[in-house]
Amino acid sequence: MKHEFLIGGLIATLLCGCTVGPNYVRPDVATPASFRFAVGGSADAANVEWWSQFGDKTLVNLINTALAQNWDLKAAAARVDQAGAILLEENAALFPQANYSALAERARISESTGEGALTPNPYSLYEPLISAGWQLDLWGRIRRQSEAAQANLVGAEEARRGVVLTLVAAVATTYLRLRALDAQLAIALETQSTYGEQLKLFEDRFKFGQISEVTLSQVRAEYETASAAVPQYEQQIGITENALSVLIGQTPRAIPRGRSFEALQIPRVPSGLPSQLLTRRPDIAQAEATLIAANADIGAAEALLYPNVSLTGSAGSASNDLGDLLERPASAWSIGADLTGPIFNGGSIRGQILVTKAQKAEAVANYQQTILNAFREVSDGFVGYSQSQRRLAAENRLVEAQETTARLALLTFNEGVDSYTTVLVAQEDLFASRLSAIEARYDVMASLVAIYKAMGGGWVDGAAARAPQPGPVPTVIPDKKS
Repeated sequence: MKHEFLIGGLIATLLCGCTVGPNYVRPDVATPASFRFAVGGSADAANVEWWSQFGDKTLVNLINTALAQNWDLKAAAARVDQAGAILLEENAALFPQANYSALAERARISESTGEGALTPNPYSLYEPLISAGWQLDLWGRIRRQSEAAQANLVGAEEARRGVVLTLVAAVATTYLRLRALDAQLAIALETQSTYGEQLKLFEDRFKFGQISEVTLSQVRAEYETASAAVPQYEQQIGITENALSVLIGQTPRAIPRGRSFEALQIPRVPSGLPSQLLTRRPDIAQAEATLIAANADIGAAEALLYPNVSLTGSAGSASNDLGDLLERPASAWSIGADLTGPIFNGGSIRGQILVTKAQKAEAVANYQQTILNAFREVSDGFVGYSQSQRRLAAENRLVEAQETTARLALLTFNEGVDSYTTVLVAQEDLFASRLSAIEARYDVMASLVAIYKAMGGGWVDGAAARAPQPGPVPTVIPDKKS
């Protein structure tokens, strides 16, 4: 009964074992009271599917397609599965390990050496065995490794949510850019057509000597300027369609269009407190998970300084006759305990501990930097939105003023009061300002997308639920600490 007493004592020691290394404590984070350049907005806007507020079903369908087919999302889900498998592997070390083996042998020993005289020669040996071992986690090394693996699993899932956030914003921004280019191409084609009609008219007037060749050349140059803009916008449209095709997981192709750019609605502006970013942003949660894993690695490294105890045992039978395997004399068993610990290793373990502590310091810095970047991105989005709105209003007023200028300049030229140079300048300015107004409206929409992306929120969870899902998370063994 001594071996049973030994096992019971070791199990009791295991249950009372401590976990070395520091327990995780979230670093203090300095958060401002409010975002810089914040504008009034809706507090619940960050929890809704904001892309539907543009009023374009085609955009909604494209985002749904991207969530279902994007290959980066599928890769992110596979990385979560990998992290889950590693967690299962780490947790397995907490349990006893059992294996089976079987040996069936027929052999003859050389009798010239005298060895074969003491046994039947040739002889048979049959030996089925079941062996078991259990490494007692007295100092919490395995539990710390499990803690790190679990944190890495959380980090992988947050990384997947981060891909969802980035993908939705990228599809929305790219589609808005595509519709803006469509609008600019329409202006270029309209201007080209208008200038083409003017060119025909002026060619007739030149034939009858009503205008000079210089004026005709100016009109032709104006027409060719608009003509040169058309292939430029068509090229940008093609490139943007290719980029959007890849985002939705398809080969480059034509992208369907929904509402015109002018008919797209402007979504509400989301609002929130800076402290909410700590739970809203996937990249911040991922950085903290990396920090938690690094903190647990310190404990796993420090546990190497302490003795390691393992229980081993085997049971089975061995016989020279297959028919005797089940007889009591053929039974065989063993049980034991192994104790190992470091005496001298030249500072190898200390080096591992120093490495893990330095890695934690790096993780702390990355965590704090991620938070600062989040604050910056939100503030950038707010200032971009407010200033692009001001610019859009000014661009619209400029278009109205230049339409009047171009109309009056052409009227005074036809009346012989002014040269065509004035008309040329006015029409070129009008063309440029109409294109610029489209760009300003796109900037307003893109800055809103940037704000939603920077603030995160409940909409990420809804979108992530429609993305490729990782497999079931392995069961995590509760961490018992003294």
